Amino acid sequence: MTTITADGAAIIADLHAAPGDTVAQGAVLLTTELMKMRHDIRAPFGARVVTVHVSPGDEVGPGTPLMTLEPADVAAAAAGTDDTARPDMAEFTARMALLDDAARPDAMARRHARGQRSARENIADLFDDDSFTEYGALAVAAQRGTRPLADLQARTPGDGIICGTGTVGGRPVAAMAVDYTVLAGTQGFNHHRKMDRLIEVAARANLPIVLFAEGGGGRPNDTDVADIMAAWLNVTSFRHFAAHRGQKIGIVTGYCFAGNAALFGVCDLRIATTDSHIGMGGPAMIEGGGLGTVAATEIGPAEVQTANGVIDLAVADEAAAVAATKTLLALPQPADAPQTDADALRHAVPPDRTRAYDMRAAIATLADPDTFQELRRDFGAGLITGVARIRGRAVGLMANNPLHLGGAIDPSAADKGARFLQLCDAWGLPMVTLCDTPGFMVGPQVEAAGQVAHVSRLFLAGAHFSQPLVTVILRKAYGLGAMAMAGGGFDRPQLCCAWPTGEVGAMGLEGAVRLGHRDHLAAITDPQEREAEFHRLVDQLYARGRALNAASLLEFDAVIDPADTADAIDRVLATAGPAKPGPRYVDAF
Repeated sequence: MTTITADGAAIIADLHAAPGDTVAQGAVLLTTELMKMRHDIRAPFGARVVTVHVSPGDEVGPGTPLMTLEPADVAAAAAGTDDTARPDMAEFTARMALLDDAARPDAMARRHARGQRSARENIADLFDDDSFTEYGALAVAAQRGTRPLADLQARTPGDGIICGTGTVGGRPVAAMAVDYTVLAGTQGFNHHRKMDRLIEVAARANLPIVLFAEGGGGRPNDTDVADIMAAWLNVTSFRHFAAHRGQKIGIVTGYCFAGNAALFGVCDLRIATTDSHIGMGGPAMIEGGGLGTVAATEIGPAEVQTANGVIDLAVADEAAAVAATKTLLALPQPADAPQTDADALRHAVPPDRTRAYDMRAAIATLADPDTFQELRRDFGAGLITGVARIRGRAVGLMANNPLHLGGAIDPSAADKGARFLQLCDAWGLPMVTLCDTPGFMVGPQVEAAGQVAHVSRLFLAGAHFSQPLVTVILRKAYGLGAMAMAGGGFDRPQLCCAWPTGEVGAMGLEGAVRLGHRDHLAAITDPQEREAEFHRLVDQLYARGRALNAASLLEFDAVIDPADTADAIDRVLATAGPAKPGPRYVDAF
C-alpha cells in the first residue's frame, strides 16, 4: 500500500474519492487550496482507496497523510479533453471568427464587386505561408460608450487596420493594411495605437514596412476618448512612420485621402492602382473648407498623380502591386545571372552622332532579362530611373532620355534624379548611370520654373550619395549636366567609362563653336564657306572630345566595348564591398 502525503501547507478543499473506490492513474483524489489557488492531487497508478485521512476544511502541513491506496487493475482513463466543457475556448473561437472575412459576407461582396481585395487577402498574398504574426487583432473602435460591444466586434474588427510581421520571400517584413470595409478606412484612436506599436516593433530590427493605405483621415466619432483630447494633433503615428529607418513601401487602391494620403506620401516608394484617387484633402475636407462639393473621383486620379510624380509605380490591380512589392523587397537577396545578348549593346547607339535612339532598349539589353522596373515613368521624362539586376546584382539605374529634349535635364528630371539617388542610398543600392546629355536645359522659361534650385538638388543628392556608383557615357557628356549624372564629376564614380561613341565637352559642340568663334565666323562673307568653317571647327572639337582621345587625357577612366558593359559593372561593384544603407532621409518629391 502507498500513502499519499501533503508536500506543503494547505487546506483541504474537496475530496473526490472515498474508501473502497477504484481510481485510474491520473484521476483526481482530492483538491487542496493555498493563497486562493487550488491544486489537484492525482492517483500515481491505478488503485483502490483504502483510507482517507482528511476531511474538507482540514489544515495540513508537509508530510501529513492524505490517502492510502493499494494497487488495483483499473483501465486507464481515455486520453484527450472535452472542449465542450471549456467556455473560455468557446468564447475565444467565436471571437476570432469575427476577424475572418467570412464573418462579413456583404462587405466582402461589395469589395469584390469593385474588383478589389480585402485587407486580409492582400496580407495573405504578401507574406509567406504561415509566417504572419498579427498584433492587436482584437481591437475595436473606441466607441464602447455609444455602441454595444458586440456590434463593435462584428462591425469594426481590428479598428480598421491589420498590423503584423512575417516573412516575404524569407525576408522579415512588417505590414499595416488599412481595412476600407471598416468605417471607410478612417483612422481611430486604437487604429493609431496599433500603428505605433507595429512601427516600434519594426524599428527594433530595422524591418521594412509595407503600408496598404486606403480610406480617409481621422475619425471624429471615437466617443470613448472625447473627454481626454481636443484635436489630437499630438498623435505620434505620422512622425514615427516618417522617421522609420527601414524601407517603407506604400500601396494604394481606391480612395486615399487626408491621413492615409499623408502616410502614403512619406513612403520611400509609392505604388498605386490605376483606379486610385489620392489627395491630401478628401471630399469632406474640401466641403468643410468652403470650397464646394466635389466628388471623390475628381480628386487626384491616378493618371494625374502619375504625371506629377506622386505615384512612383502605377499598376493594374492589387495583385500586381503585391507582386511588384515582393520584387522590390527581394532586391538585397542574390539572384542567378542569366545569359544576355551582350553583343546587341554594340548596336544600341547609332554611329551617326545626330541620330536619336531608344535608351530604354539599351537598358533592357544591359540589364538581366525582365528585371528592370522603371519608376516614375510619366514624370520627368528627360530622365529614366528604375531598379534592375546586372549579372544578378541589384542596382539602381538612372539614364538620360535622348528622345526627350535631346536628353537635356529640366526641373522635373532633376527632381526625379535627386529623389532616386536618395532612395537608392537609403536602400543600399549601388547606382549605374548611363549618360547621354547635352547638359541642363537653358532659357528664360526654364529659369522661371526655378531651374537653379531644381538642378542643385541633383548635385546635392549626388554629393551625399554614399553607395558605389558607375557611370557609362553612351554618347554625349556635356557640361554640368554630365557632371551631375556622374554624382558631381567624373572623378566621383567607382568607374567612369565610355563607349567608343562617347563624346565630352564643357558645353555642346555646336554652341561652343558659335560662341567661341562668333567673330571669326562673322568675318567670313560667303555663306557656304562660313558653314564649312563652322563644321570644320565642330569636327575639331569633336576630335578632341571623342571618347578615345578624352580617355587618353585622363578625363575619365576607360573606353570599353559596349558588349563588356555588364561584366565591367559587375567587376567594379564586386570590389566595392558589401552594400550598406546610407542616410535614411528620402524626399517626398
